[in-house]
Formats: sequence, C-alpha cells, structure tokens
Amino acid sequence: MHFLFLAALSLAFPFVSMADERPPNFVVIFVDDLGYADIGCFGSPDIKTPQLDNLATEGMKFTHFYAQHICGPSRTALMTGSHPLRVAEKGNVKEIHPVVHDQEITIAEVLKSKGYATGCFGKWDLAGHSQTDFHPELMPNHQGFDTFFGTPSSNDRFVNLYRNEELIEEKADMALLTKRYTDEAIQFIETNHEKPFFAYVPHSMVHTALAASEQFKGKSPRGLYGDTVEEIDFNVSRIIETLKKNNLVENTYFLFTSDNGPWLVKNKNHADGHLKSDHGGSAGHLRSGKVSTFEGGVRVPTILWAPDRVPAGKTCDKMAATIDLLPTFAKLAGTKAPTDRVLDGIDIRHLFTGKFDEADDDRVFRYYFINSLQAVRQGKWKLHIPRSPNANLGPFTKNNHIAPADRIAFKEPFLVDLENDPGETTNVSEANPEVVKNMLALAEEARADIGDFDRVGENMRFFDPLETRPTKPLFPGFAAKKPKKK
Repeated sequence: MHFLFLAALSLAFPFVSMADERPPNFVVIFVDDLGYADIGCFGSPDIKTPQLDNLATEGMKFTHFYAQHICGPSRTALMTGSHPLRVAEKGNVKEIHPVVHDQEITIAEVLKSKGYATGCFGKWDLAGHSQTDFHPELMPNHQGFDTFFGTPSSNDRFVNLYRNEELIEEKADMALLTKRYTDEAIQFIETNHEKPFFAYVPHSMVHTALAASEQFKGKSPRGLYGDTVEEIDFNVSRIIETLKKNNLVENTYFLFTSDNGPWLVKNKNHADGHLKSDHGGSAGHLRSGKVSTFEGGVRVPTILWAPDRVPAGKTCDKMAATIDLLPTFAKLAGTKAPTDRVLDGIDIRHLFTGKFDEADDDRVFRYYFINSLQAVRQGKWKLHIPRSPNANLGPFTKNNHIAPADRIAFKEPFLVDLENDPGETTNVSEANPEVVKNMLALAEEARADIGDFDRVGENMRFFDPLETRPTKPLFPGFAAKKPKKK
C-alpha cells in the first residue's frame, strides 16, 4: 500500500525539469520543550530572541498552533499528519513514544515524490525512545530522508551522533549540538540549492540536560535555559543568511515551532520558568506545561516566514497544528498527501496567505494524552472530558511532570471559554448545556474514528499481520511493574 502510493505519485508527478516552475523549499525548525512564552515576540520578558522577533515582524505569528503533549507523539504527528493514536506502529502495539511503522508515509516521502532533496538534522525519536535501544530500520534514511545527521532520541543523559546509519560519535558534547545541527543543515541547503529541498531541524535543546556553547553560556539573565534559547535564535539567523546568500528567500517557506510546552518538572515547585536556576520554560498566560493537555502543554509558539508570500506583521489566531504541515506542504509542492488512509491534518494554505476569513470556525482539535482522549476544542470552546483519578495512563497515572494543582481528574465535563479564560480556570458547563452536549458528541466521534484507551477506532491503522482486528489498543509499556523481590 505504502509503496504503491509512492510509485503512483512518482508517475503522476515526475521530477521537475529546470524548464518547469520549481516547487518551494521548506525549512522546519522544531525545538524541544520550548514554552509558549519563551521567545520575545511571544512574551518572554528576559530571553532575547532578536532574530525570531524580526522573522515574526516580517512574517506571521500563529497564536493558536498545536503540537502534542510529549516528544515522540509530537514528532509522529508532524511527520505523518495524523494523531499519534491513529498511526500504525511496529508490532501493532501502542508505545508512549510511537515506534512508527515503515508503511506510514512521512512528509519527507511525500516531497521526495516531487524530486525534493530531504535532510533531517537533530533528534529523531520515531524508532524507539532510547539512545541505544532503537530500531535502525525505522531511522530517517528509511523514512524518506536522503541525509541524516543527529541522534536517535532525547538527550536525557547523553547523546550518540549518527551520520546517516553510521554511529560516528558516542556521548557527544551537548554544548555543541545546536551549532553542529545547524552547520549540517546549512551544508545541506548549499549542496542542494539548485533543486527543491526539505530541511527538517529538530533540535535537541531546550530539552534537558541543558548545555550551551561558550559563546552563549552565562549570557542570559534567565540562566542556562535562556542561554540555550538564545543560541537557537542565533543559529536561526545563520540559516536565514544562508537562504539569502543563495538567493533562496523568494522560494522558501521557513517555519519555527516547538514539539510541546515547557518541562516544568525542571523548575522550582513546578512553577512557570522564571528563575535563573530553572531548567524548564514558560507557557505564559496558558495553564500547565509538557505532559499535559492543558493549553500550556500543547499550544506552542510558531512563526512562519516567506517574504512576498506570507504577509508581513500578521498574527493568525485561527486553529492550526503540526498535523497540518504534511497536507499543506504537499499542496504547495504540487503533489498529493496520501489518499489511501485517513489523515487528521488539513491544507492551511489560506492561513499562510493571510486569508483568515476562509478558516473553518467549526474545525475540531482532539487532545490526546498518549492513549487517552482528554479534551476537544471547537472554536472558542474547549471541553475536558470526565476522567477518573487514575486516568488510564499507566506510568503517568501520577504525573510528576506538572504542578500538583494540575494533576486533577474531572468528575463532570469541564467547559472552558478560551477567548475569555486562556488559563482554563473556570468551568462554564452549567451556563452552556447545549455546548457541552455538542462537545461530548464530538468527543465520541473522535473515539469512534481514532480510538481511545478502551477501544480501537475505525480508522486506526495496523500494518503488521493480524488474525483479527483488536477491539482495544495494546499498550505493552503500560503493564504494572513487578514487585521487587524481598
């Protein structure tokens, strides 16, 4: 199915000749654990990000842009255009960090059908959430990328670096990662400047363990966390200068975003990051952070820059998400998103061009926490679905990543008016019973289509052989730990 789709695309959209109009280039910077309010143009009072602020002035800010709540699921959503629970995994199981099946179709594979050069420079995290225990056959070179320089997963303790499929460095100096990823991305752009390209730069920072190079260490009033953000900002400027030097600006879409909200467990008392000693960021006026489906966990700072195609100085407050990048990039490139499977993302080219009045105000976003549907949003309304204290979340039953005040269950539907209450403090269900009824119906539609902790959705994908289609997802990582021997 996967290979038939790609073959059909290649026939329908053969590689463009120089005489044809060249498709646009795409550069995506995907920062790890950057909070909504961790750059200047999104409200940071002390972290200096002049390059990103300038790109926002020359381009567009998205203030209601959604990722997922944690590393692996967020990368899965971006690469496949689908909610992670829908995506097929190796062995027909569902892991906390998805092990994405090779029959899934990534953005890189879609763009390659149109003759794009494709490169990934940074953290992959789709082949196993480990630096050493992962599936080599599911690394970037097998998922649509011509070039890979980076690491299998998070930098929790150490980072091993790979060039394509070769391990080139064990326990690399993490202080140099941001610069080295950028060096490789720049080389890729310069090597492929005469053809369309997709450069995906999923930085290891600002996920802890934090490290900054000597040029930036100790410079930010926000401590080491601020140092790492400011170093990313500087390296964004290096990529922009490369695009300018190679006359690529007029044909490139540059998008900057984050994989989830800030890691509050690294901050004193799980507070929003503001101390020099905090190693996590800030969600600003939004509630909570990473590993949460409150807005602070999944709404991320996003900037789109493409002079003369993206209107300057605009702020988009319409709903958009990482799941939209695959169908949107496909359309911009003159090719097609997969049609043999259900995707959750939509084409948002109208938002890219500032035609906000064409947005679907009835669009629904589903907030999944690994295996469980926790909330839905439509327009200004967000409904947290009733859930028990244990919440069916396995190792996250007690969620130590977020503040105690946010580790709550909902006995009744909790309806929020995000326009007037972005901090999600007040339940307005009693005053809006019809809204609650409609939102609960939307949640049930998501459960039937995508799935939930206790059911397999109609369009949940399984690619490995099955005797019978399961009725409940299998979560091997959620098994109870065996008691220690006395």
